[in-house]
Amino acid sequence: MGSSVRAKKNLGQHFLRSSATAKDIADCLPLLCKNCLEIGPGMGILTQHLLDKPIFVKVIEIDGESIDYLLANDVIPSAQCIQGDFLQLPVSEFFGDEEFMVMGNFPYNISSQIVFKVIENRQQIPVMAGMFQREVARRICSPAGSKEYGILSVLVQAFYDTKYHFTVDENEFNPPPKVKSGVMSMVRKENYTLPCDEKLLFEVVKTAFNQRRKTLNNSLKKMLKDKKLDEKVGLMRPEQLSVEEFIALTNFIAG
Repeated sequence: MGSSVRAKKNLGQHFLRSSATAKDIADCLPLLCKNCLEIGPGMGILTQHLLDKPIFVKVIEIDGESIDYLLANDVIPSAQCIQGDFLQLPVSEFFGDEEFMVMGNFPYNISSQIVFKVIENRQQIPVMAGMFQREVARRICSPAGSKEYGILSVLVQAFYDTKYHFTVDENEFNPPPKVKSGVMSMVRKENYTLPCDEKLLFEVVKTAFNQRRKTLNNSLKKMLKDKKLDEKVGLMRPEQLSVEEFIALTNFIAG
């Protein structure tokens, strides 16, 4: 392989060094459709394992130096390589109107934004899997009642079934990040339309968790207007509510 890519701090780049770990990450992708988009391939350590699978892989990379490396080293054909920002491009740019899976060792500084874009386009994205900052991966997979349960947990679990797979030590990267990493996957639920106003659900969840120390009576006061929550629910804090209870709460506020 040719000379390596310099990790850029402003892009949150930390390159995984172990091919065995990269294979383990690739193996966490449930193959539920034929197309896969890898976000931020870097030098292609994960890409090569995805290309071994019976799927059609494209990569999107914002860093021109990484693109040059992937093409110079024949990691992936240029027709399957997109230079750009996943957050800025419409999803139709990748596989037209076909479904596709999202995979990657995601840049930690934008991983939550990537998850929200996947949720917004869930009709086309049945699966997302890969590596996040461990804290974020755990939060996405956390059940109601746990300390880590929050906005991401509720909004992902409303539409996807989640699974935390394993932790990756910071010393497996160059340069090592200051945090541990976690690998997780999310598989779209069979019925991913909600029996409530989705926009209002997002608003209720964000409002409640942005004041998570307050009871729901207090944090949702403006949204409730003159409505009174059930005595028990009103005194609860947001981390105590399941996804289903948040849906019921949204319908109560809308009703």
